[in-house]
Amino acid sequence: MQRYFIDQAYQPAVTVTGEPHHHMSRVMRMTVDDQVFLVFNDQTAIKAKIIAMDSEKVMLEEVEKERLERELPIQITIASGFPKGEKLELIVQKGTELGAHAFIAFPGESSVAKWDTKKQQKKQQRLNKIAQEAAEQSHRQALPTVHFTSEKELTTRFSEYDAVLIAYEESAKQGEQAQVVQTFRSLSAGQKLLVVFGPEGGLTPKEIDAFQAAGAKLCGLGPRILRTETAPFYLLSAASFYYELQH
Repeated sequence: MQRYFIDQAYQPAVTVTGEPHHHMSRVMRMTVDDQVFLVFNDQTAIKAKIIAMDSEKVMLEEVEKERLERELPIQITIASGFPKGEKLELIVQKGTELGAHAFIAFPGESSVAKWDTKKQQKKQQRLNKIAQEAAEQSHRQALPTVHFTSEKELTTRFSEYDAVLIAYEESAKQGEQAQVVQTFRSLSAGQKLLVVFGPEGGLTPKEIDAFQAAGAKLCGLGPRILRTETAPFYLLSAASFYYELQH
């Protein structure tokens, strides 16, 4: 069943226009009595039935609320140093499927990719579209957002989170495996975790020092060294196992 994110608060009867209307009427060729899932911006998700439609709008009414909780109990934001090629698209797509709450991209000192403001804006639009499509496909109840920022601005935002982790390959090489679990154990439902990942060249000692000075903790992600696009998936999968599969 198709799923649509609606940018308004929950209401039992709703009229949709724009892109959702186009997709329902022109792409899916839906008709009266067809059913869809609607997800509102307060994370309420309902099964709704089409009661009327015309060339500009579709009118729907609630059949029932979705009961299954599909969101991770903590909000995990993935911050990635600009990677090469289309790796950021992959991180956003699969990270959304795995439950990430938001994504931040920043120009790391080792980043090969260089995107000016105009290119960042275009890239951000594309990434948010990828996140929306992945959220619909994976039946999320919250729509992740993608933002670009500078490294300095990223550091100043650490205080917005209940915990900040830095995925650091030197920690993995040294066999450090406890920090991730300790952090998960310290967080309760509704709290916010930021996890920072470097680009292909990793994070420099200068960056590590700045992040630690701002309150971040270093962590390893198992004994193997992971690619920049793989590491976020490991972290999100570990969170799903810890918070969802064990309980």
